[in-house]
Amino acid sequence: MILIVNGFSLFHNLQSLKGANEQLALSSRVAERLQYLNVLVLDADSSARGYFISGKETYLGPTRSVVSEAEREFRELEKLLANNPVQLKNLQQLQALVRKRIAILSQAIDVYKHSGLQEIVNIAQVSDERSGMDEIRLQIVIMVREQNEAMAARATSFYQEYQKAVVMGAGINAVAIVVLIMFYQLVRRSFVHRAAVEHALQLSNESLESMVQQRTEQLSVLSRHLISISEDEKMRLSRELHDEMGANLTSISMDISAVTHQLQKTHPELAAQLRRARGTLMETVELKRRIIEDLRPSLLDNLGLGAAIDSYCEDFARLAGIPCETDVGSDIDAVAKGDSSLSIALFRIVQESLTNIRKYAKASHVNVTLKRQADEMLVLRIIDDGIGIAAPTLAKPMSHGLLGMRERALLLGGVLNIRRGRGDRGTCIEVYIPLKGRGGRATIAGAPAVVPQPSSMPHQRAGDHTPSSPPYSTRPHSVPDLHDQSQ
Repeated sequence: MILIVNGFSLFHNLQSLKGANEQLALSSRVAERLQYLNVLVLDADSSARGYFISGKETYLGPTRSVVSEAEREFRELEKLLANNPVQLKNLQQLQALVRKRIAILSQAIDVYKHSGLQEIVNIAQVSDERSGMDEIRLQIVIMVREQNEAMAARATSFYQEYQKAVVMGAGINAVAIVVLIMFYQLVRRSFVHRAAVEHALQLSNESLESMVQQRTEQLSVLSRHLISISEDEKMRLSRELHDEMGANLTSISMDISAVTHQLQKTHPELAAQLRRARGTLMETVELKRRIIEDLRPSLLDNLGLGAAIDSYCEDFARLAGIPCETDVGSDIDAVAKGDSSLSIALFRIVQESLTNIRKYAKASHVNVTLKRQADEMLVLRIIDDGIGIAAPTLAKPMSHGLLGMRERALLLGGVLNIRRGRGDRGTCIEVYIPLKGRGGRATIAGAPAVVPQPSSMPHQRAGDHTPSSPPYSTRPHSVPDLHDQSQ
């Protein structure tokens, strides 16, 4: 509000100064016009006298043009003095005097043309021409003086207003300084209070971050522990299904075969029913085998990690109709031998990745690579040329498959990265597992004490080729039939 008042005051002063300047310019123009009008009349009078003396009409130029020029000047003066009634009245008197003087000059010229110079001399002796010119000069002086007096009054008024504005401006500035000091104190107090609040908020945030980090670590450890327990439980169930249920089903199969053989001749219809029952039993055996393979791949324990990945990728390519190339290092089985947690974790990551590719990727080709690098780092890459994974999907809390793969990588003390595939198409899942310090041991969460940071991992593009030994390739093996085991 103070600045607004000060602005209005400055605007008023500027308007007053502008008005004073306009008035000064107006007075100057009025004075110039009046002086020029006086010169016109004097020139007309002088030209008439020269004509009377010499008799040459060339002297009559100013006299002949004085009427039009004088009328033009009077019109300009009327415009300039439109707001000054007193000066307009004086202008009318001056106009009457000038017209009277011009008329006298015109009459004298006519008399000179008809009667000669002697008549002009007689008229001049009788009339007082000097008094006419003096009246004109006097009227012009009066008008110029009144204009100057009006200008002086205007200047005095402006000076008084200027003094008031200076005093008001000084007062406004003093008030503004006081207000600024008060505002500074208020801002300083607010800043101190805000700093205290921010410090308290920072302490609270640090406490919350520490708590969140602790809870996150606990949940992560619990998640890895649950994964470990889940794999152990799956292994136990698969063994029980394979041993106990397998033995029972084998026994049932043997009994059905014996009874069928005995009833083959005496009761052929019963033998046919028993054969159908044995067929159903074989389907049950196959179902049991698939359940066992889902719980714990038998190839993983019998032939090793390389054969299990190779076989699963072939099954994936056959069932999904998507070509899947595998490139497994020949030393992978030696690395994973005796470390069941490493084998099952890498196999599950490959299994989950291929499942996601079949469901969502719309890919036409898949490449699975598992190599051991020279820096004792095990690298698993699953690359497809599908539609890729959107960034928001990676951050979804319900992306259990991706979270499970990350937790399995952390379970082994490694990291899992997800980025774009070759040519910025599809998806590339990379898993880096450090081999140093792994001796087949298992902890509560299955993770070593030191977890490598992502910055220490190699950053190869999805299309880069990693030199390696010839790929590990093993044809898939079938699980022995229970009927064969009974022999």
